[in-house]
Amino acid sequence: MKPPVSVTITGAAGNIGYALVFRIAAGQMLGEDQPVILRLLEVPQAMTALSGVAMELDDCAFPLLHDVVLTDDPGTGFRDTNYAMLVGSKPRSKGMERKDLITENARIFAAQGKAINAHAARDIRVLVVGNPANTNTLIAATNAPDIDPANFTAMTRLDHNRAKAQIAIKTNHLVADITRMTIWGNHSATQYPDINHCLVDGTPATELVSMDWAIDHFTPTVQRRGAAIIEARGASSAASAADAAIDHMHSWMLGTDEGDWVSMAIPSDGSYGIEAGLIYSFPVTCEGKAYKIVQGLEIDEYSTKKMRLTEQELKQEREIIEDLL
Repeated sequence: MKPPVSVTITGAAGNIGYALVFRIAAGQMLGEDQPVILRLLEVPQAMTALSGVAMELDDCAFPLLHDVVLTDDPGTGFRDTNYAMLVGSKPRSKGMERKDLITENARIFAAQGKAINAHAARDIRVLVVGNPANTNTLIAATNAPDIDPANFTAMTRLDHNRAKAQIAIKTNHLVADITRMTIWGNHSATQYPDINHCLVDGTPATELVSMDWAIDHFTPTVQRRGAAIIEARGASSAASAADAAIDHMHSWMLGTDEGDWVSMAIPSDGSYGIEAGLIYSFPVTCEGKAYKIVQGLEIDEYSTKKMRLTEQELKQEREIIEDLL
């Protein structure tokens, strides 16, 4: 059995956190031979609910779960942690402008970045789930100057999974048959789900679906899926978001399948002309606990326009929180 590693989850008593903790404790994220210590971080008013989560974890008797730490103190929550899932964030309330939402969450993630810098393991891997995820990642990474910026990522795996599901439904295939899906840009309504390199059981997706369908139905469906779920169930995505977070970390740590890639929002290195430093979603392969951007993809004029549009939104978000960088 390997030595245990620590996994910090913020907002652990919330719906996404609740959906995450049991799967991580069962070994679905880091492997069935990797013991874990869960460090669950919440705001003070949620500590009673968090204690109930801990009781359930005890009752599951997970063999891989070595310890559970409950805290409302970031120093304790991030102490020597190896993996951090930054889930908790301030939701948008009625009448709140997007600028106000970005600013308020920026302060939260700036504080978390400082706590990570002060207390976490130097090789920590961070996944930001709380929205606006890309810009929150930029804030956290900037406030953790002693940690490699490449170790901070934002989640677009949910968008990636949604896109694969839509193609599978349209082509009457299994999701397992869909490979080389790409999400470019921001985890927002400007993201660009790109099927130009996608394969369906080895066949180019563009030979099985029309570009009119892709532009008029597929793209807006993926972009607005979160809003559609809120409209349908009266609450935001939780189980699917937790599932995507597990997928993201599993691919990053244990590797991607040969011949396939996944989508991760990572610090841009200038690939495909995207401004360096922005937290932007690219197609990546993972090996040896590291990711690498897939290079050499042909990008048509329509795709270029969409990629630049979502890049521009990220620049605008960065301007809003520039004083915290």
